[in-house]
Order: sequence, then C-alpha cells, then structure tokens
Amino acid sequence: MQGTFWSLVPAVVAIVLALLTKEAYSSLFIGIIIGGLFYSGFSFTGTLEHIFKDGLVAQLSDSYNVGILVFLIFLGIIVCLMNKAGGSAAFGKWASSHVKGRVGAQLATVLLGILIFIDDYFNCLTVGSVMRPVTDCQKVSRAKLAYLIDSTAAPICIIAPISSWAAAVSGFAPEGTNGLLLFIRAIPYNYYAILTIVMMVFISVCKLDWGPMAVHEKNAMEGDVFTVQSAQNDADGSSAASGRGKVVDLVLPIVVLIASCVVGMIYTGGFFSGASFIEAFANSDASVGLVLGSFGGLVVTFVFYIVRRVLPFKDCMACITEGFKAMVPAITILALAWTLKGTTDSLGAASYVAGLVEKTAGSLLNFLPAVVFVIACLLAFASGTSWGTFGILIPITLSVFPLESGNPLSIICVAACMAGAVCGDHCSPISDTTIMSSAGAKCDHLSHVSTQLPYALSVAVVSFATYLLAAFIQNAVVSLLVGIVLMIVFLFAMRRQVKRGDSRIKA
Repeated sequence: MQGTFWSLVPAVVAIVLALLTKEAYSSLFIGIIIGGLFYSGFSFTGTLEHIFKDGLVAQLSDSYNVGILVFLIFLGIIVCLMNKAGGSAAFGKWASSHVKGRVGAQLATVLLGILIFIDDYFNCLTVGSVMRPVTDCQKVSRAKLAYLIDSTAAPICIIAPISSWAAAVSGFAPEGTNGLLLFIRAIPYNYYAILTIVMMVFISVCKLDWGPMAVHEKNAMEGDVFTVQSAQNDADGSSAASGRGKVVDLVLPIVVLIASCVVGMIYTGGFFSGASFIEAFANSDASVGLVLGSFGGLVVTFVFYIVRRVLPFKDCMACITEGFKAMVPAITILALAWTLKGTTDSLGAASYVAGLVEKTAGSLLNFLPAVVFVIACLLAFASGTSWGTFGILIPITLSVFPLESGNPLSIICVAACMAGAVCGDHCSPISDTTIMSSAGAKCDHLSHVSTQLPYALSVAVVSFATYLLAAFIQNAVVSLLVGIVLMIVFLFAMRRQVKRGDSRIKA
C-alpha cells in the first residue's frame, strides 16, 4: 500500500465520515486507525505503536507543532482577558453605532482580514476575536464569519510578499533560485486567492447566499447566529464581563499583539543580527515568532489591565486556565489532524502524487497548469496541509519547466500549485487553517466546512477554467481579467437563481 492510491484512503475516509456524521473527533481517529492498519500490515501491536508512538506522540513533540499550540493557548488567554475586562463588549457597542448593517459588518471583517496578512493562524484568531461582537450585533451568522475569516487567511497570505507563507514558498524553491522573486512573479497567476476575494466582496455587498450558508444566515437574521450548537460556541472562558472595560481594552492588546508578532517573526529571521527586513521574513520561523509575539502581547495586556484596575490580579490569573480551556476543542482537532497527516505521509502519499504529475507532464504540457491545480487541490484536501503540498509539487513543476528556460508556463504552474494548495486547504475539514477559522469564529467546525464548501468549489471551477486559458495565451493581465469576469458572471447567474427560488417559495 506504500506509494499507491491506498495512501490517501485514511484521509478520504476521515473527511467523508466527518461530512456524513457531522462529528470530527471520531472521524479523524477512525482515519488514523485505518492508516495505522495499512502501515503495519494489519498487525495489532504495530498499529497501536504507529498510531501513538509514530503518530500522536511524534506530532505533539514536534517543535513547530508545539509552538503553534503554545501560540493558541496564549491567544486564548488574551481573548479571555479582553472578554472578562469588558473590552470586547465595549468594542461591540462602539461598532454597532459605527458599522452599519450586515453588509458593513461583513466588509469590515474582510478589510481587517486583508490588513492582517502576516500569518494565517494569527489572522484567523485575531479577526475572529475582534469581529465576533460586531457580526453578532448585526445578526451575521457565525458560519458566515468563519467563511470570511478563512477566506482572508490563506488566500491573503499566499499573495502577500511579506508573510509566513511567502517564506515557506521561498524555502521550497530550488537552490540558487530567488524564492521571494519567484513568489512575487506568481502572484498575478494566483487565481483562486484573487477570485476568492472578488467573491467575498460580491456576496457581502449583494447579500447573496446559497446552499447551507443561506440557512445559517436566515436563522441569524431571526436571532440565532449559531444554528448548530457545539463546544466551540462562545467557549471564550469568560461569561462574566467587567463593566469597566472600554474600547481601548480591546484595541490596544490587539495592536500590541500584531506588532509583537511581527517583531517576533523578524527576530527569528535574523533581523537584529544584520539581515534586511525582507530577508528576515523569508528566513523566519513562524512558530517561534508567534510564540514570542503572543507572549509579549499577553504580558502587556496583563500589565495594562492591572494598572488601569480594569481587572484585579486574581481575575487575570484565573483567565490563564479559562483561556486554555477555551482552546481545548481546537487543540484536540489540530492534534488529530496532524496525526492523520503524519499517517498519510508514512504511507508515501507524496511519492504517489509526484508520480501522477510526472506521468501527466509528458503528454499534456499546455494543460499542465490546470492539471497541477486539480492535483494540488486533491492533495491539500486529503492531507489538510498547503505547505506540504508546496513542498511536493513546486520542485516537480520546476523540473518540468525550469526557470532558466524562460518558459512562462514555469511561473503559471508554480502559481497553480499554490492556488490549488490553498483551495484544497480551504475545503478540507482536517486543515489546520479551517480548524483555526472555526475556533476564531467560535463556530461549530463541521457547520463551517459544510457552508464554505459550495463557495470554495465555485471559485475552484472558475480558477480551473482560467488556468486552461492562461496556459495558451500566457498573459497574466488578460487571463486574470477574464477570470474575474467569469467569476462575476457566475455570481450574477447564481443571484438570479436564488431570487427565482425565493419567488417560487413565496408563490
């Protein structure tokens, strides 16, 4: 089963079960068990050892993963502090008088998500913390908030030259290649990310929703922003808020947190040892940088609240355990998703996918960008990781179309790989970014997945058609404009279809 289609089966089973049963924990664990059975040749002891020693324990002892978990905990504590101090409630009241209507709340969420382009994890949890009071006040569903967060996390980071994602892609470039320049040249061809932004703005302004999202939005307008209750809903660890909180008690910690995380990331990249700002970002360790930044933000928040006497010291300390508890659902799903990814890797999924791309490359050169996009989508969907998909596919595509050859298809294929990875990551219930978006919005995780899927697949279809065109005309501006026109035409057609359906219901 090594390096064959069977290597993808554990992840596929977990995803299908999650979508059918609406229960993530058991679905992920069943996928892990299947992977363990495949790896050990159906040996009982071998399966147990692979699941726990090679899987769960190995993933939770990985330094990068531990850093992300610590960052989650620190952020959970900060959110708990802001809520208990009354900063979130005060910001919600202020925003209700300045952000007008559901359209304004959604556009404000999109704008904030675009501004926080440093890292997708940081984006998800920060935007969620800030915008939840606003969207709740304007009766926007938590599922819609989770979609907007998810769509301004990875899609923004993958077209931002200064981000942890740019650093990751640069690291996968062949030796001797300017990875950052490769990333920048690929931006105009990153159709999925750009068209996702177009869709978000359109559906927010035109009040367009379809599929499961329409149900959630209808319920939200009637006063139920959750539709599906779960452990994630409002698990912020602070039901009793202080009445002394002001808007500054939310804004200042968030601003300090952003600044601290930027400093933390460039510090790990050697900025204070002589590296330039761009070089420091390209060489940064996002996991360590986010831990350092979030710890700095946490210390400042503690001191700020105690000095202002917004929260007594005892209540600040109580937020440590409460903030940790609030992040337990997200941490549990992340740990299981990482273990499932490790199982898939051990079965040789990477070599299987690499073989598929190499077989395709010989006979379908002009169709290769579209093919790479689809394969990247499927691989990221099954594995739940964009960065792992980059690491597998970017070197393969550049071996088919070396940059030195000057063939424009090399850049288009790299962009298709990045776009497909983000698309698959966006759709996958076991993706860490999808999990973080649910945590940031305090939304039931599988509700987020089921409501987002029709939107993400719509953009994926338009992106696929645009890559087919781009491979033949090889003009970034023209193909992008055609893609945007196709996206808008689709949305207008969908809007007309939704209105026709509404009129039939009324009749």
